[in-house]
Amino acid sequence: MRAEAGSWFVRGAGLALGAGFVVLLGLLAVRSIDVVLLVFLAVLLGAALEPVVAAIRARTGLGRGAGILVVYAGFLAAVIVFALFVVPGAVVQISTAISRLPSFLETLRTSTYGLRPHALADGLTALIDALEASIKPAPPPSTTDVVTASLNAVEALGGVVTLLVLVFFWLTGRARLQWYVLSFLPSERRAGTRDAWNDVELRLGQWARGQLTLMLAIGVGTGVAYTLIGLPAALLLALIAALAEVVPIIGPLIGAIPALLMATTVSPETAVLTLGVYVLLQFLEGNVLVPMIMRDSVGLSPFLVLISILVGWSAAGPAGAIIAVPLVAGIEVVLGRLQDRETPVAIDAGAEPTPGEGSSDPVASSSS
Repeated sequence: MRAEAGSWFVRGAGLALGAGFVVLLGLLAVRSIDVVLLVFLAVLLGAALEPVVAAIRARTGLGRGAGILVVYAGFLAAVIVFALFVVPGAVVQISTAISRLPSFLETLRTSTYGLRPHALADGLTALIDALEASIKPAPPPSTTDVVTASLNAVEALGGVVTLLVLVFFWLTGRARLQWYVLSFLPSERRAGTRDAWNDVELRLGQWARGQLTLMLAIGVGTGVAYTLIGLPAALLLALIAALAEVVPIIGPLIGAIPALLMATTVSPETAVLTLGVYVLLQFLEGNVLVPMIMRDSVGLSPFLVLISILVGWSAAGPAGAIIAVPLVAGIEVVLGRLQDRETPVAIDAGAEPTPGEGSSDPVASSSS
């Protein structure tokens, strides 16, 4: 009895210690959610850049670290070119457009007086008042505001630098880290765990590359269209539309709002053309680009995509919404490998399955 009681005591103590360790890790993850998001973004970008680095190494014969630095140099050059040649002209165009906005809003307010029903006129008037309040010159910033803005800028720059450093070390040390983690598992489980790990990274990389391709396509398309219709700051508005594309479903609408506001400062016809460009691009994206680019990248149903975005936004704001879809896609890969695929599941097209009846599922039929 004593030996048995001692054995149960050791098991219970081990279970309690394990549960306490899991709870401690959970609390630590919640407290450091920003760091967790940053690490996940680093893994996501690393998975996306892996084929690019491999292609550079194959063509140039450079080492792995040097290939990653070449990719970073290309990214830095693109940022410098954009900052020198696009941003200054866009700022001037936006300032000119904003200076015309008050007179346009006053004209729009006058035209709403005769609208019927009165509720529609009141709603439009309230919207115009809100727009006027948002563009009124702000008072000079205080010393505290300047310091806060400077600290936020430094924090953002530090986050970008940290992200690039994490991506570099992930790409250079991933194989060694995988070997280290797998060495803690029993030998019979290492192969399956390694395959699952690689499948998750493959899915994440496909999603990230697909999103970057969609962002590039939308950015180029909106930039060309906005330039042709004479929209001020067309390149900057195209960049906003491309960056907003990273948020599935609601991102394109967010990216179109600045362009529509800018178009209202030009003419009603320009606003209608801008709206038409948005509708056309969304039609092409939904029916041509997404099926062609994202066909095998995620494989999630629209229901799961929407739920993951809502949960991610509630948990961590915009950053959570951005990483929610690839995170759920990775979890889906792991769950797919845990499924019992040797036993088929009968799928009946009727409203309620009836035990004993045949199934239209060919897999189930062949096994019966």
